[in-house]
Amino acid sequence: RSLTASLRLKRKAQYNSVPSENDGLGTAGGCFGTSGWGSDKEDRMEFKNAFIGHKDQPTSKEVEVALGKSAKAWNEFVNWIVKDVSVTEQEWQSVSPKYGWGLRMKKKKRTIVYLGPSLGCFRVAFVLGLRAVEAARASDLPESVVKVINAAPRYAEGTGVRFVVRSPRDLVPLRTLVHIKLAN
Repeated sequence: RSLTASLRLKRKAQYNSVPSENDGLGTAGGCFGTSGWGSDKEDRMEFKNAFIGHKDQPTSKEVEVALGKSAKAWNEFVNWIVKDVSVTEQEWQSVSPKYGWGLRMKKKKRTIVYLGPSLGCFRVAFVLGLRAVEAARASDLPESVVKVINAAPRYAEGTGVRFVVRSPRDLVPLRTLVHIKLAN
């Protein structure tokens, strides 16, 4: 069975059955349940990468099938970041099949944003430096987004924030964060 067919079956199973704790479907393997601006702990538990166990980089078609309705938002965001803000380098990366695949959007050698496909949604992650965090707090971002930034873990590289996107309306604050990241 092809990867595309396998992804379709997983997505169909999410909608048509009650998942068990260990089957990798439902809230454990897709994007059903909590809001996209949840806590980091909540996001780690709820949204697994769609390409866990796959050794080869996913094709555009496989990504589209995995994302389902959220593929429109994925394409809109990727096209916007390439055309409007000139973040033109795209690098698919997998540390191990155990973690799946992610897309890094880079400007020159600097990673601006990370995208992680899930079943029915995708995760957008940023590593924000101190100046970017301060700029985000001072911006007109929604309070819920600033709350996620304030609660995010701090690493030597910066503050790691993650958001879950299900539809194009979820992209508005993320575009602002891209501009903040580029400016800082």
